Amino acid sequence: MQTLNASDFKARCLAILDRVRDTGEPVLILKRGKPVAQLVPARGDSARYPQDDLRGTVKVLGDVVAPVLPEDAWEALRGE
Repeated sequence: MQTLNASDFKARCLAILDRVRDTGEPVLILKRGKPVAQLVPARGDSARYPQDDLRGTVKVLGDVVAPVLPEDAWEALRGE
């Protein structure tokens, strides 16, 4: 990952943005030698929601609507 001082980033901002877009390589921006920001490529327009990346990665086992515990284990029904 490339690192740049904030003053260098400020002077060449548009060219750096183009390079990150074209190469996909992130850039770490430093201020007084300490990291303050990381410039990464934007996500593509194909994923409208972050959850779209998870599509197809979850396997549903059993009933996702039914209570996990049986009724006799509910404290509210026992009067506790």
